[in-house]
Amino acid sequence: MVTSTHEASHRIFQDHPEVLAPVFEALGLPPPLKAIVEAITPDATEIRPLERRVDTVLKVEPSEGGGFLLAIEAQTKRAPDKGASWAYYVSYLCAKFDLPVLLVAVCRNRPTATWAAGPFECRVGPWATQVTRPFVLGPDTVPRITDEAEVARQPALATLSAVVHSESQDIAAILELLARGMRSFDEATARYWSEWVEIGLENTPARETWRELEKMVVTYFPGRGTIFEETHLDGQAKGQAKGVLRILELRGLPVSDDTRERITTCADLARMDDWLDRAGTVERAEDLFDEEQGAPAGEPGQE
Repeated sequence: MVTSTHEASHRIFQDHPEVLAPVFEALGLPPPLKAIVEAITPDATEIRPLERRVDTVLKVEPSEGGGFLLAIEAQTKRAPDKGASWAYYVSYLCAKFDLPVLLVAVCRNRPTATWAAGPFECRVGPWATQVTRPFVLGPDTVPRITDEAEVARQPALATLSAVVHSESQDIAAILELLARGMRSFDEATARYWSEWVEIGLENTPARETWRELEKMVVTYFPGRGTIFEETHLDGQAKGQAKGVLRILELRGLPVSDDTRERITTCADLARMDDWLDRAGTVERAEDLFDEEQGAPAGEPGQE
């Protein structure tokens, strides 16, 4: 099952290739900001019934040296079949694009990171025909951000660091520093990066810690249930509730306490839209709640 943590752990590389700095530094390559990085299709399918898809594939053209592909896989736990899948991805992409391939595994705990480093071998007796050795971005290779100023300078790397270290014992302190560092951003930038962090921390206890630190009011990842989205949708519902009550008031229709509470506590935007439409035509405020919208007031709907 693909989780938001999984998605954020690799998608961030598409939007912000600067988070590849630890990889480029370890390999002695020029910084990623000096390279041309573009996303290409992650589809590695050859036979239609068998779908194989790499999380993210980037084509990199460094300022010095030859180009290569980056195949990035987010891995939250060990998977027995991944060694064979990763070997396939590398060989297929190399053959298709005629470029060398660097496989990068993003892991948020040490046991998974240790396993993901391989090597994964295709071996017959003493002879290994193919060996796959991913470059792992994990707790030991992605530095903790310990300086608020560093958050401002490298927000993408700080975000990735928080996700990668999300299972560390000191994650609360890491997130608190990250939140303080984001105070230097303008409002839109702070919202953007705060949501990246929350999405990346999904399904971890650290997510609740982060939600307590968030102060923004809009969503960047619709449909993910973040605190921004909940606040945004709640604001919409409250605004519609005021509209319904205002129309009933202007029409001189009395509104009981029970009816008022039912309207103001409703979080269903579709239902609120319906009430807003009907507020101008109902004879009593309570008629808003008739399930049979076509039934006359006071009469039950037909069986």
